[in-house]
Amino acid sequence: MTKILIADDQYEILLALKLLLKHEGFETTMASSPDAVIAEAQRQQFDLILIDLNYTRDTTSGREGLDLITQLRQMPHAAPVVVMTAWSNVPLAVEAMRNGAVDFIEKPWDNRRLLSVLRQHLNPEHQKSGTTPEARGVSADLEIARSVQNRLLPQTWPQLETLDYAVKYQPAGQVGGDYYDFLPAGDGSLVFVVADVSGKGISAAILMATIQSFFRSRGQHEFLHLSELMESMNALFYNSSPAEHYATLFVMRYDEQSRRVTWINCGHTPPLLCREGYREELGPSGTVLGMFPNWTGEMRHARLDVGDTLLIFSDGLTEAADRSNEEFGPDRLLEAVRACENKSPLELVDSLGGQIRAHSEGQLTDDLTILAIRGVAREANVKTRLPNASPECVVGACGKQ
Repeated sequence: MTKILIADDQYEILLALKLLLKHEGFETTMASSPDAVIAEAQRQQFDLILIDLNYTRDTTSGREGLDLITQLRQMPHAAPVVVMTAWSNVPLAVEAMRNGAVDFIEKPWDNRRLLSVLRQHLNPEHQKSGTTPEARGVSADLEIARSVQNRLLPQTWPQLETLDYAVKYQPAGQVGGDYYDFLPAGDGSLVFVVADVSGKGISAAILMATIQSFFRSRGQHEFLHLSELMESMNALFYNSSPAEHYATLFVMRYDEQSRRVTWINCGHTPPLLCREGYREELGPSGTVLGMFPNWTGEMRHARLDVGDTLLIFSDGLTEAADRSNEEFGPDRLLEAVRACENKSPLELVDSLGGQIRAHSEGQLTDDLTILAIRGVAREANVKTRLPNASPECVVGACGKQ
């Protein structure tokens, strides 16, 4: 049986973890202090160790936990260490991973996310061997970047009575430059954002984090003025990124009472608005972000009535190529959308993702983001799928029960 050592200074947290892991078939040993953790790790071999970073009341430095990780990693046959910390202290978790932890979980945790992380690191294939220290260092840095970037994507999904929506996201490498988000506006409406940063890898991921930080730090009332928001975003991106880097972005605010959509397309691949009988492209209405010192553009409007579907995606969809360098292209996209007219957004993005994988033979050369949004009747009775944080995921949120 798989053995996991769990450590926290709060008994109720230890008990909750023990019950959860017991239900999943794991054998657990509890410890409430760093000394107890070391004693248990010396007494028996564990397959994984799950520890909190703070053990003294009213402290948040995590020093005890960081020192504990160092001691655990120095032991013979050291087990992988996963740490737990508050969402507000992600930098501490990153430092813990640099000290030797393999991953981190935010408190309060999501059970499915926690179990997914534990199973990932219990998989012996996850532990890489036979590599140089330099290669392991690069791999560890990429793993840290991947874990942090996954936390930057939405962890909760607002539910609306009149919308059903789903996302598929897959970076071409361990980290990517695509970004999507859902943000409440001051009048009760909801803002959807999809962005694509030029370039790939770590540099694109850093710039993606700049965009995410900008949007997450805005007050809700600022989302009522999308043009002014884009002017501020452009100024930040222009001043903080190299001259050769820019970002395309599509942002829209959805008013549930009127079903009215207010949108701006900053040079992004045109989303498709699909209604019975025709397709409409929501083409560029503003300049890309970060290329020019001043942003120019305008807001435009549409509606999402019952049965209407809006498909927002990055160019990693249409530009996905096979071995002969033939792109998936807009024609295949339209054909795929027509074939999914009666399917839910979750089924639509899953189907498109499968076709992209088949066409590119699983070798993506650019990040892929697909967001499908459909207008539904208020009385629609559909179930919610909560997000996970894997590098490739299909997730959805829909109307209230």
